[in-house]
Amino acid sequence: MSTNRIGASIEVSTKHILDGKLDAGMLPGGTRVYLTDVGIDPLPDMVAAAKSITNLGYSAVPHVPARRIESEAALDRRMGAMVNEAGVTDILVIAGEAPEQMGPYSQTLDVLRTGIADRHGIKFIGVGGHPEGNSAYQGRDVTAVLQEKLAHRSESDAEFRIVTQFGFDGPGFVTWAKAIAEAGIDAPVHLGVAGPAKITTLIKYAAMCGVGNSLSFFKKRTGALTALATQHSPEDVVGPIEQAWFDGVGHIAQIHVFPFGGLKNSSDWLWNRGSFTAAPAPMTALA
Repeated sequence: MSTNRIGASIEVSTKHILDGKLDAGMLPGGTRVYLTDVGIDPLPDMVAAAKSITNLGYSAVPHVPARRIESEAALDRRMGAMVNEAGVTDILVIAGEAPEQMGPYSQTLDVLRTGIADRHGIKFIGVGGHPEGNSAYQGRDVTAVLQEKLAHRSESDAEFRIVTQFGFDGPGFVTWAKAIAEAGIDAPVHLGVAGPAKITTLIKYAAMCGVGNSLSFFKKRTGALTALATQHSPEDVVGPIEQAWFDGVGHIAQIHVFPFGGLKNSSDWLWNRGSFTAAPAPMTALA
């Protein structure tokens, strides 16, 4: 990575991977590729997708959605398959949106406390951060909840980080990162941003993902309805985040990109802006 460009990870779906949308060389070798889980893909497909990511020379980071895990045995099977079959060493543990809780886990901390990730040798764990709050917390202070998650570091051998949902209010995200740092939270922060896409596409996904405050901010900036069919550049969002990262504000470490306008579009944008500069690492295939 260049000295003045913030680095990036990227989010993909199981279908994107199994359909061959990700190629070797599309991202720098070792890039974290997060594998989302919204409850529509069976475990064997998710494991196959994670294995494909690993074989392409990237670091597969499957989501572990607490509310979608049916039992401790199911959590153990999922973790074991990801580690042993797909070479996973990195996960993102989230509460996970679900119509109802499907098993014993209601929140990230419930999954962390099982110790199953450590028993399977997971080396890196991401937990969710919420710059715009989280209605699922039912009035609980989001900073306090984040502190509870990160307090688990003392019980784990893994390295922890904070990963947020995407948003459009770059300055607001910086203010939040600074605030949690001032509250004593010192984990690296990976701030979510949407990659290049049509404005109508971004509004659709923002509504689906519940980023209401940021969506209102975004609509004010986009202006007239005639602009809605145009392509949105993420630079207005990334600019303030990148400057704060460069200035060492709030433990901001990198951006996490949601490629709503297509994986290649986001990849090309990241290469062109200089967030991706490293040569791809040689592929290490799993049998």
